[in-house]
Amino acid sequence: MSKPVVGIIMGSQSDVKVMKEAANFLEGMKIPFELTIVSAHRTPRRMVDYASSARERGLKVIIAGAGAAAHLPGMIASLTSLPVIGVPVKSTNSLDGWDSILSILQMPTGVPVATVAVDAAQNAGILAAQILGVADQAIAGKLDEFKDGLKKKVEEAAKSIEKKGWKSAD
Repeated sequence: MSKPVVGIIMGSQSDVKVMKEAANFLEGMKIPFELTIVSAHRTPRRMVDYASSARERGLKVIIAGAGAAAHLPGMIASLTSLPVIGVPVKSTNSLDGWDSILSILQMPTGVPVATVAVDAAQNAGILAAQILGVADQAIAGKLDEFKDGLKKKVEEAAKSIEKKGWKSAD
């Protein structure tokens, strides 16, 4: 595999079940990535080292998932000028994910974090690919195919429900 251009990080091993969806999408698009655990609270030095070395290691986008207080995406964004995409994770000690959403979304001016929906790591992978696709025509083409596939699925579902009726949609 080529040198990673996307970093996928999360606060704990329990977040892997959510964050693997970003990895699955990037893998399907053949976009090289790395995936690891970096805790803002339990391994702050590891977090600083990860963020401060990201650009020199070749990363172009970082996807950071975290639950509860969810400081990881914002802290990473404070340490690098790379785009950071935050994934709020609904964890066992979460307030229905609202604590994670607000911790990631409500960043101060100058430290933006793009934020997707709770547990929406696949959307984070898609957004990372879109960011890369601005300068990479091959990725842009794959994204166009992906979006066309989404359109075709909806059109097929519409034809099916129009032909069979809404009661068949269960």
